[in-house]
Amino acid sequence: MAFDGIVVASLASELKHKLLNGRISKIAQPEADELLLTVKSTEGQYRLSISADASLPLVYLTSKNKPSPMTAPNFCMLLRKHISGGRIVDIWQPGLERIIHFTIEHLDELGDLCRKDLIVEIMGKHSNIIFCNDQGKIIDSIKHVSAQMSSVREVLPGREYFIPDTMQKVDPLTVTSEEFAAHLTGKPMPLAKAIYTSFTGISPVTAEEICSLAGMDSSVPAQEYSADILLHLYTQFEIYLSAIKEDTFSPGIYFDGKEPKEFSALPLSHFVNYTRVEYDSVSEVLETYYSTRSLITRIRQKSVDLRHVVQTALERNRKKYDLQLRQLKDTENREKFKVYGELINAYGYNLEEGAKTLECLNYYTNEMVSIPMDPLKTPQENSQRYFAKYNKQKRTFEALSVLCKETLDEITYLESIQTALDIALTEDDLAEIKEELTNSGYIRRKYTKKKVKIKNKPLHYISSDGYHMYVGKNNLQNEELTFHFAVGNDWWFHAKQAPGSHVIVKTHGDELPDRTFEEAARLAAYYSSMRGSDKVEIDYVEKKQVKKPNGGKPGFVVYYTNYSMVIDSDISNIEELE
Repeated sequence: MAFDGIVVASLASELKHKLLNGRISKIAQPEADELLLTVKSTEGQYRLSISADASLPLVYLTSKNKPSPMTAPNFCMLLRKHISGGRIVDIWQPGLERIIHFTIEHLDELGDLCRKDLIVEIMGKHSNIIFCNDQGKIIDSIKHVSAQMSSVREVLPGREYFIPDTMQKVDPLTVTSEEFAAHLTGKPMPLAKAIYTSFTGISPVTAEEICSLAGMDSSVPAQEYSADILLHLYTQFEIYLSAIKEDTFSPGIYFDGKEPKEFSALPLSHFVNYTRVEYDSVSEVLETYYSTRSLITRIRQKSVDLRHVVQTALERNRKKYDLQLRQLKDTENREKFKVYGELINAYGYNLEEGAKTLECLNYYTNEMVSIPMDPLKTPQENSQRYFAKYNKQKRTFEALSVLCKETLDEITYLESIQTALDIALTEDDLAEIKEELTNSGYIRRKYTKKKVKIKNKPLHYISSDGYHMYVGKNNLQNEELTFHFAVGNDWWFHAKQAPGSHVIVKTHGDELPDRTFEEAARLAAYYSSMRGSDKVEIDYVEKKQVKKPNGGKPGFVVYYTNYSMVIDSDISNIEELE
């Protein structure tokens, strides 16, 4: 997550365009470390959310409101006293620091015009919101930092405000080519790391992008490059950062399918495996990115118990399967005992009493064989002993063959549920998977008078040629799609020999274009355990060729006369419908 100085510059630019000369009409503090300012400007009314949360510091414009506590905290009351009704006369960023200054003009208690600064520092666990007078003295802050907490800087009322220079970084917007090369060559570390540890506001992602644009290996130290190549790198560095000086940002989010992986205020061309979605404002980027990430994180947290149930059952079944295979291997020589019994019956009549072996010709292979004998038993008793051993191992083999298939089916079924949990995007998805596990006996059903109804639909896409494609998110939906929703001439897709979703393409009797076949196959690849692979083999067949085996678990099918294709799992160009 590149919340670096470039994103802050883009944010400061956006806020300046929309909030400058606006009046602060409302100040709220919904959380201990969060402010929500309502600003009325010539552009309209905006809500500015400012969070100094150590795990997720943020500043962005939002349309959403948050409930405030009945009694306003002291910091909120202080701001209301000083700057409520005040006018924002300047919004600026010092250098490329992750800091935004809001200079606010207001009338003091005597009616004189004066200015105050509300300073927002986006610095991870050191994030803060600091309120200063026009002399640079701290009036108060949302977090107090004493000398015991930090030896670098105290943030307390009455103290002087300053930006701590702990990293000795240089402003990248003013650095010369000579200084640039000197800083990089002076650090014995990979080139990308040398860049982001030398210059203010440059994140590791941005450093990688600059190296990529220059066509240089980011893992090689700067000392190994010539002065000419470092000058070329500096040129790319300047060109990339010129967008900040020119105020030409292009905020966007990089998605892996539906999951946001990264955001930026400038393009990141080295993210070739992700899909970039551009937005009109960096505030929209931040709100979309963090709300989507929050949803995905919340769903993953809620799925922990279900994952534990599935993982425990999987481990138990895998151990059982390994044991069954070892026992099955022990029965491989059962035919040998049958032959021994037959050979003893054929040649044992002239065997001496008390003999420990029988040397005879195996008439099945025309080879001599030495058969161990029990000297205390007659040849007939030895023969019966070998036949009994053969029959026992035969029964064991037949029973274990059935048990191995049942256990393997159970493992395959549990792996399909594991894949469904990876696909799950909503609480309804999890509820449906929990219902399936309950029906299968993995979770004990709790008795309730009121039965919970799950209103959950499969994913719905439309191909480039206008055909509707449906994707089951779990085994229950797969079953419903394949055997109740699809008709005979619809096409069915599934990843070959891998847990995944059933994909149905509605044909309405038409012959599907090749492009629709490819897009449906990509969906089957993406919504499977093979997601992310460049090459996934997909089976596809008309729905009428797909059958459900007797007693099969939900979503289990058999088919024979299928076609196959190898495809990637990129679905970025396939349109999803609600």
